[in-house]
Amino acid sequence: MKRKLMLTGLCTILLYYSCTQKKEEKEEETNYTATSPLTLDTSFTKEYVSQIRSVRNIELRAQEKGFLQNIYVDEGQTVKAGQLLFKIMPKMYEAEVMKAEAEVKASEIELQNTQLLADKNVVAKNELAMAKAKLEQAKASRALAKLHLSFTEIRAPFDGTIDRLPKKLGSLIDEGELLTTLSDNSQMFAYFNVSEPEYLNFQQAKSSHNKSVSLVLANGEKLSGKGAVETIEGEFDSETGNIAFRAKFPNPNQLLRNGETGKVQMVIPLKNALIIPQKATYELQDKIYVFVIDKNGVAKSREIKIGGELPDIYVVSTGLNQGDKIVFDGVQKVKDDEKIKFSFIAPKDALSQLQLKAE
Repeated sequence: MKRKLMLTGLCTILLYYSCTQKKEEKEEETNYTATSPLTLDTSFTKEYVSQIRSVRNIELRAQEKGFLQNIYVDEGQTVKAGQLLFKIMPKMYEAEVMKAEAEVKASEIELQNTQLLADKNVVAKNELAMAKAKLEQAKASRALAKLHLSFTEIRAPFDGTIDRLPKKLGSLIDEGELLTTLSDNSQMFAYFNVSEPEYLNFQQAKSSHNKSVSLVLANGEKLSGKGAVETIEGEFDSETGNIAFRAKFPNPNQLLRNGETGKVQMVIPLKNALIIPQKATYELQDKIYVFVIDKNGVAKSREIKIGGELPDIYVVSTGLNQGDKIVFDGVQKVKDDEKIKFSFIAPKDALSQLQLKAE
């Protein structure tokens, strides 16, 4: 009987502690902290995929037909303005110049003889005028022949880098045929597309600070020099709703080449931005969610759209309003449509906790 009483007492004690433990676990599970989104003026850095282009990139084409007699440069070579690059066999054009020179001399002699006769009133003044016109015509033909001869030499119009050489020595070149491409890589343009809201924020900010941009290269490294937004296209793309920006970057080491890709980092100013701590969110199938607490204390999952990202902070574009209460601590424990107990902390206090944690 005594043993039976001892077993009964032991079971009672175990049952008591079991109930107490479950109660404590339940209280611990429902001990959440909530906050609300904060509205303020801020800015964030956003990356844009960009196409990199030389400040000058032109095709060098033959202006005369003939055999390619000389190539004075190699692919990838740096050249100076005025440097001779190619020569097309000039024999025919040299002969045309010689012929034109002879015609000029003959016209000059004819004009001199006509002038002597005109002075003695042997010929009419009209014949003298015709002789003068013939000389001018011969000079024009000579100038044109010399121009054609000059076209047999292709020179660099500016300092730059030679691209591929598709034609080899001895090739028959047609008029207008591509000989190579010349790129001025002293500075580079980066073109990238910006959405309409970001464009408006950029224009309304109107400061030299937000015109400064950085360039992240394809290997993840950042270009040492900063660039600046110089121009914006005149109209939006009706299909994408974006507008193209152009930034210029220095390229003293010739690291950047025409046709590269990269990512432009630009500071986007935001007015009345709605921000929340990142720890108040969770991700599911590449979507971002928060738990919004209704007036009855029930936590309901809600998808939000992120308009920007700062250290430990999200800028919310859609999905939340300023007065909404969201779960701040314990997001991983709470369940959808669960009634919870929580303590509310002001948005500024919640953000200051993140800053203190980061320090």
